[in-house]
Amino acid sequence: MFKGDRLKDLRKEKGLTQGQLGEILGIDKSTICCYEKGTRQPPIENIIDFMQIFNVSADFLLGTDHLITTISDEPIQSITMSKEELVFLEELKKDKTVYNILISNPKRGADIVKKHLV
Repeated sequence: MFKGDRLKDLRKEKGLTQGQLGEILGIDKSTICCYEKGTRQPPIENIIDFMQIFNVSADFLLGTDHLITTISDEPIQSITMSKEELVFLEELKKDKTVYNILISNPKRGADIVKKHLV
């Protein structure tokens, strides 16, 4: 899913207003606003334009810019994770009890979390 907050940060870093970015792309300022708020997903053409304007990858704009490779006796598997997901995992590791519950029995850990959040 497109990460509007990343678009907003890139636009500000480049010193552009929503209106200016919209003019470059030939779309309304309100459309840029919707992309940044996440209420609307940009078409692939706009994602390609953002990649070129800001010199970033589609993975970055989609929030899948971190590649994780699993290490085990099984064939190598790769998945991508967003920066937010990696930060979440690092925070979990800080609490050894919670981390060990989730790692040893992920389903049980997820059930405990759901129970306490609902």
